[in-house]
Order: sequence, then C-alpha cells, then structure tokens
Amino acid sequence: MWDKRYSSESYVYGTAPNCFFAEELENLKEGKLLLPAEGEGRNAVYAAKKGWDVVAFDQSKVAKGKADKLAERQAVQIDYRVAEFNEIFFEPASFDAIALVYAHFPSHKMSSYHRQLDKYLKIGGIIILEGFSKSHPEVSKNNERPMGPPDRSMLYSIGDIERDFDNYEMITLREEQLCLNEGAFHVGQGAVIRFVGKKLS
Repeated sequence: MWDKRYSSESYVYGTAPNCFFAEELENLKEGKLLLPAEGEGRNAVYAAKKGWDVVAFDQSKVAKGKADKLAERQAVQIDYRVAEFNEIFFEPASFDAIALVYAHFPSHKMSSYHRQLDKYLKIGGIIILEGFSKSHPEVSKNNERPMGPPDRSMLYSIGDIERDFDNYEMITLREEQLCLNEGAFHVGQGAVIRFVGKKLS
C-alpha cells in the first residue's frame, strides 16, 4: 500500500517538514535523532540540515528512494533503512531524540512499539509526537480527501500517551484542531495529539 502511495514523482506529504516537529526541534541541542515511519524523508532531511545525525526507517523501499533523492538535492546525509518495526533494532540509549510524525500503528501493537522506542532513547532524551486523534474523523468529515487511518483504533488519545510514556515529563500534551497543508494527502481540517516528553527513567 505504501509503495503505491509513494509511487508518484511528487512528494505526497510535501518536502517541507511538519510544522510542530520543526518548531520543537529548534528547542533542542543537536544530537542523534531517530525517525520511525519516516516516509519520503521531509523531516529527516530538515533535521540533517539543522546539524542532527539522522537515522530513519520505513517499510517502503519507494519512500527510501525518494528520501535519498531529497537528501542528495539538499546536500545532506541521512541513514535511511527499509524495515518493519519488528525487524529493526538499535543499541539501548543510543538516541538523544525520537520523533513520531503521523506514525500510526495497529492498536494491538501501539504500546509495544512505543516501549521499543523508549529503550532506544537516552535518559533525558526527548520524544516529539504528532498524530491524528480519535476526534479526527468527525473534525475532518467535510474534507475533499480523507486523511489518516480509516481504522479509528489506530488514532491517538491523550490517555494513550499517558499510558505508554508514563516515565516521561510531559512538557507538552494536548489535542488540537488545525488546518493541515502538507502535500496532496494532508490537506484540510484535522484533529491531532501533540506531545513532547522528556525521559526520566
């Protein structure tokens, strides 16, 4: 499905970074950053331009190809790997920050994936997350093109974040309604969860 989504010449979510991710990155000192489910590389390339050592992964080979092209055009290097969550492993406490930007998972895997990522983050490290909330289907019902997973169980709630990241200082945790304009597939009204957390233990 994702290879097909990314098969066009255009970047379906644009080449500019997600706004919340870019804003929050400005508050952090450069270090090593992990970007799971990174798609076509817009956030990875942006972070690399800001001086971050970027590792990204996604299940789509087509997405990696487009991300590598974008990095080449922007004259930066990113370490982009093709893998599923259950196929990829990193050393514990090897990242200073992790960002999940519209990374939606089946409900029965969400918590285990979040816990897996937690192991890779250093104590004192930062996680940044923006994803569609469980209010999104109602908020977005009048959009011309659907956005987000059709399965409501894959959407986020504040309770999901509090449960899965209970060992974090909640720097930011809120639900917002906003107008998205990120490429062809994120256009219109949406409801999102925005989270920034600092790992305490």
